[in-house]
Amino acid sequence: MAQYVRMSTEHQKYSTENQAAAIAEYAQKHGMRIVKTYEDAGKSGLNLKGRRGLQELLCDVERPSAGFEAILVYDISRWGRFLDPDEAAAYVYACKLRGIPVIFCAESFNNDGSLHSNLFIGIRRTMAAAYSQDLSKKVFKGACNIVRHGYRQGGAPGFGLRRQLIDEQHNVKGILSRGEKKSIQTDRVILVPGPPEEIAAVQRIYELFLNKGMPERVIASVLNREGILTDTGAQWTRGTIHQILTNEKYIGNNVYNRTSFKLKIQHVNNPPEEWVRRDGAFEAIVPISMFLQVQAVIAARSRHLDNDQMLHLLRQTLERHGSLSGILIDEDEEAPSSSAYRSRFGSLLQAYHLIGYTPRRDYAYLEINRALRRRHPEQVDAMILGIEHAGGWAVRNDTTDLLTVNGEFTTSLVIARCKPTPAGKHRWRIRFDTSLRPDITVVARMDHSNTHTHDYYVFPSIDFSAETLPILENNGFSLDAYRTDSLDNFYHLAGRVPLQEVA
Repeated sequence: MAQYVRMSTEHQKYSTENQAAAIAEYAQKHGMRIVKTYEDAGKSGLNLKGRRGLQELLCDVERPSAGFEAILVYDISRWGRFLDPDEAAAYVYACKLRGIPVIFCAESFNNDGSLHSNLFIGIRRTMAAAYSQDLSKKVFKGACNIVRHGYRQGGAPGFGLRRQLIDEQHNVKGILSRGEKKSIQTDRVILVPGPPEEIAAVQRIYELFLNKGMPERVIASVLNREGILTDTGAQWTRGTIHQILTNEKYIGNNVYNRTSFKLKIQHVNNPPEEWVRRDGAFEAIVPISMFLQVQAVIAARSRHLDNDQMLHLLRQTLERHGSLSGILIDEDEEAPSSSAYRSRFGSLLQAYHLIGYTPRRDYAYLEINRALRRRHPEQVDAMILGIEHAGGWAVRNDTTDLLTVNGEFTTSLVIARCKPTPAGKHRWRIRFDTSLRPDITVVARMDHSNTHTHDYYVFPSIDFSAETLPILENNGFSLDAYRTDSLDNFYHLAGRVPLQEVA
């Protein structure tokens, strides 16, 4: 037998040593002998990328003689917390086709291929995926809270700045070197001015641009001739100079979520309305008045171009590079800066749309989310009306939209966006505000066009955990037992009959 063990960093109980001990106990109990170990220590289970242990295992399975008859894994989550449960199933099935079953030792059900076993495996895979999504949301929410309090949340400080470590009483503990991380959870990081020579270089960049009228590429040439290198030890380019001229951290503003890499799917440039910021969080090394003047110059230098001319130049940039991004646009000397396109067209996405360019990631979900947010209060109003028609009554919290029904129980509504997969299947994105803690959660899943309700799930809190979500078309009996095509039964539950009618 072969064993596969994986540990990210989320919980000590999942250490590779503990997994191996549990697997060894299972093997001894069932008369098995472990002949090979595949290990991924400190690796995320979101996808296959970077997991050399699992990659090697799958390659060995494809060989004429793998050298083992089965694969022992502690539980389904150690195999992976793949966002698409079908991906986890595909790797297991690839092993099965070669006559090598994957056995999950710590699960409460037998891996015997029965309908009961397959049902629970499917649920556990979905729970593993939901855990990753829920953890990502919690981490992101915590990061946003840190930023709003004025602390730095990840990333290199940049030329002219340094990361300073402070404790929870704001006592200075020292400067973090490049690549160094804090070791105590309660410590925080702020940005502080760097070495005097770097601060002088940053201020000189602003002065050359504003007072001497030098464009970014000329400033880069000046610095390179003088032997001044960037914070990464590289030479200056038009793009790196432009970043210093447009990044608000040089005036002390803490801006987060301009780009994201959630769930390690793809790096994304987020629209400004999704940015998280705290102005005046750090000590500025560039006067705010000078920064604003520079932004005005950058915005104004493309004003002599009309919209068609700017879009023509953007098309040329696309032809030269084959794709578009803020960095590529800033590095292209023939095109206006990315900030100029944002200022003129409202966002880079809108400019992309006008030239017929579609980024690899489909940003249409932003518009769908906005439409669903507008739909939410309308749907809550409809629920109130349905409850009243059934003889009940509901009081709505204007801040949270939480309903208190008949003064007896609370209900929240969650509208789930439908996301078709490339294979033509439907998946739903479901997000709960766990802080509300309603007695009943109503999930309205939208159809493939996200214009009409496809179905509903009515979950009582006593029977439901937010870690298990109905994200598939069919979710098994344990979840689909709460599924309904309309809310009529819910309204009937909330209804009240006058005593005289009963009599």
